[in-house]
Amino acid sequence: MIFDLGGVLIDWNPRHLYRKLFDDPAAMERFLATVCTPDWNLTLDEGRPFTEAVAEISALHPDQIDLIEAYSERWDEMLGGAHEATVAILDELRNRDVPLFALTNWSAETFPVAINRFEFLGWFEDIVVSGREGIVKPDKAIYELAIERFAIEPANTAFIDDSPANTTAAGHSGLQAYRYQSAADLRTYLTRHGLLDAR
Repeated sequence: MIFDLGGVLIDWNPRHLYRKLFDDPAAMERFLATVCTPDWNLTLDEGRPFTEAVAEISALHPDQIDLIEAYSERWDEMLGGAHEATVAILDELRNRDVPLFALTNWSAETFPVAINRFEFLGWFEDIVVSGREGIVKPDKAIYELAIERFAIEPANTAFIDDSPANTTAAGHSGLQAYRYQSAADLRTYLTRHGLLDAR
């Protein structure tokens, strides 16, 4: 099995930080939609250095430099806790000797923070981190890289991700893609396929 991390096993959300920095929720949402946007964050996941990305966006929005710099300087505050119900499923799979891998869109600079915080990341046999490879999901190349590196048979491998675009691309690469929506639904899916025992 291949797991995505953010949104499936780990609660990452810039709002965990920016709710501390904005009194007005609407202003926070405008900032995240127009300044430190999801597309901008994806360039970090693709391997762009934080210093370069922050400098560029700060030049475009000089009145918001402090808020922009917080994205880098206080990044660890964007990490919430683990999604414990999903981690429990991961543990059950581990105890059944199911080979476990992860494929994540994550900056190479910040991934060590997650490694130090979440012990269960050590349960994976291998993790492909987009920022280390210079490729992000849903680019087909990152799935091909993972399939080769993990030495797996795609048709016999479940891929779990909360993004429709990512699961669609994984399916096109031959993986058995499942869109994560809740731990309960994931448990039902895995039980139906014989990977977990029915409760």
